[in-house]
Amino acid sequence: MHGTDGTEDTGRPGNRDPAQDRAQGQDRAHGQDPARRPGEEAAPAQDRAHGQDRAHGQDPAHGQDRARRSSEEAAPKQDPAARRPGGRAVPAHEDHGPVRYGPPAPDPGLPVVPELAAVLAAASERTRPEPPGGGPVLREAARGYWDRRGLHGTAGGIAAAPGAQPLLLALIGAHGGDVLMPRPCPATWMPQARLLGRPAYHVPTPAECGGVPDPYALLETVRRVRAEGGRPKLLLLSVVDDPTATVAPPELVREACEAAVGEGLHIISDETWRDTVHRPRDTVLLSPAEMCPDDVTVIADLAGALAPAAWPVAVARFPDTARAAVRHARTLDILTALGALVAGPIAHTAAHALAEPDSVRDRIRRAAALQTEVAAAAHRAVLASGALARPPQAGRHLYADLGPLRARLADLGVTDSMELEEYLTDRLGAPAPGGHRFGDELGALRVRLGTGPLLGATPQQQTESLTAAQPLELPHVARALDGFAAVFAALRR
Repeated sequence: MHGTDGTEDTGRPGNRDPAQDRAQGQDRAHGQDPARRPGEEAAPAQDRAHGQDRAHGQDPAHGQDRARRSSEEAAPKQDPAARRPGGRAVPAHEDHGPVRYGPPAPDPGLPVVPELAAVLAAASERTRPEPPGGGPVLREAARGYWDRRGLHGTAGGIAAAPGAQPLLLALIGAHGGDVLMPRPCPATWMPQARLLGRPAYHVPTPAECGGVPDPYALLETVRRVRAEGGRPKLLLLSVVDDPTATVAPPELVREACEAAVGEGLHIISDETWRDTVHRPRDTVLLSPAEMCPDDVTVIADLAGALAPAAWPVAVARFPDTARAAVRHARTLDILTALGALVAGPIAHTAAHALAEPDSVRDRIRRAAALQTEVAAAAHRAVLASGALARPPQAGRHLYADLGPLRARLADLGVTDSMELEEYLTDRLGAPAPGGHRFGDELGALRVRLGTGPLLGATPQQQTESLTAAQPLELPHVARALDGFAAVFAALRR
């Protein structure tokens, strides 16, 4: 449940009516965090010390198991086969939660850059992993990558990990206090905080974009959390956003960062998608680290634009301060304890990609231009059905609100985002994760739609899409878009 300011936490629910309990029981069964209104009874101190896990009936040593069992008992009985993005049935005895079955990042729908494949193959005999946080070559390459984007620093302030999830986990672990994040947000953020037992709160975003919280809602959330005895210390945000595919305007970034820093929050800026902006010459992208260099840690997963997700590597850039040096050391300790080391061949290839040779720069440019056309066509198809969606500005996805089609969807047995996910995944033949995966209300009919599957079913078709002057005129792209549009046209009354 959400208060008047839209905040949500992972603490103990207050008094609720049965309808609320049913909705939140479904949320828990699918990994969503039960919420407590700001101002309702706060959890005991020892509960807060464990991220309020015990308020859910959880044993911190056993994660979410007890909460899941109790919520599944409270929720309506499900079919013997549980539901999963992609449509494959899951046996009833398996865990239904989205932590294990949650949506991956949107697929690029493109083959690997041949030069990177050759570099990886040449490095295949490197049998030793990188040291914790990455070796000097990888860290220097990451430093140069950010230096070219106006974020100057030293290689000593870089940390690398095998993917964004372990890196973010280590960063959250290196900071104390409660975690704030926008609503909606990437599907992995809330589970990261919960895994560490940290109280976490969603903050609403403004109407024009996602990824960055509304500054006034952020200040109100901080005030209410502190009034309840919480310690808000960390804000996660993404200027170029998953799931909304929007780019936050510079004035909003400035106001949100000033509000956060003024309240003593450290900011982690996820800039994984910054190189996927569709029209980079027409888009002003401001990193929070440009505004508040001493108070922002920047992370980027190379799967955003530089390398395939199957080659997991992500990098973090720390501020050049004594306090940041302590957090950098803590981050390396956590990565070491997790065994989160980048594989040698992948580190070598990642360093090559971060140096941005001509082939990588060309792929970034062509992929962004292709998505400019294809995502815009998908957006038009969604709007033509009567649904709502912000124009996609980056990435290979868009975030649609099918609320205006609620009556028609109800006739089809679709009444919440979990059922909407199932319905669209089945008909589109591609994952269409519902908004509940990203922290939105279960009852809101929102969904993330990937555009990568529209580019072709084979590497040859995908390459044709990438190199075509008019990709929408290619037969395989036109057929895919026609099929996509037909699914939404069927929802019009």
